Amino acid sequence: MKHLIAAALLAVGLTGTVHAAEDAALKAAIAGSHRSAANVARDQYRHPYETLTFFGIKPTMTVVELVPEGGWYTEILAPYLREHGKLIGSGQPFTNRYGMIFQKKLASNPAVYDKVQATVFDPPATYNIAPPNSVDMVLTFRNMHNWVELGDANLQAALKHIHSVLKPGGVFGLTDHRRPAAMPQDAKAESGYLHEAWVIKQVEAAGFKLVAKSEINANPKDTANHPRGVWTLPPSLAMGAQDREKYQAIGESDRMTLKFVKQ
Repeated sequence: MKHLIAAALLAVGLTGTVHAAEDAALKAAIAGSHRSAANVARDQYRHPYETLTFFGIKPTMTVVELVPEGGWYTEILAPYLREHGKLIGSGQPFTNRYGMIFQKKLASNPAVYDKVQATVFDPPATYNIAPPNSVDMVLTFRNMHNWVELGDANLQAALKHIHSVLKPGGVFGLTDHRRPAAMPQDAKAESGYLHEAWVIKQVEAAGFKLVAKSEINANPKDTANHPRGVWTLPPSLAMGAQDREKYQAIGESDRMTLKFVKQ
């Protein structure tokens, strides 16, 4: 993996086309043999290449992955940023359940993950992502709905801390399960779905500006109206054998993909 990415980065000097070389390095990370088969199978729903290039990631950046847990995106970001950038995985402390899962992930393959820095982002108790104005990009994948239950004040505190660690002009990239605008707002996000307009309003209230949104992770088959909320769909399939084929045919959730910058 190291040699593949190094070769891709070397192409910058050979071709003079920085964007193409960076894309090649990202493709090499996504195609790496270190990735689990189960995670690779989800690429068709999560579109990691398209999503990360939409956010504008570069291999020289300092990037924070918020609440990485099992490390689905860590498998891609760690090798991509390993040689010329920096990855910070910020979530629960290693003494907590999801923190231990992430710690186990990092320990599973030191050749890929030994340079990942682990910090703590565990709202509302602890905000210790990184020093102020020190990172180029913060990414969070399907976490915003979990923060809603913290209440408005704690949600804003979390978003403002994210804002504080970014350099001026830094990018905050966000994906989450999207609730159709025609459906009533799920006040506590118990379904796992959020209105896109509401998410934009909350993030911009913390000092960010929405600069782009994408339908990369849209799924028109998903109505967001399921017995067990978003967890009815793959990969959770919370209904078990009941209507399993139906939910598998829908696939993973319809998702918003939003790019903000720090003003």
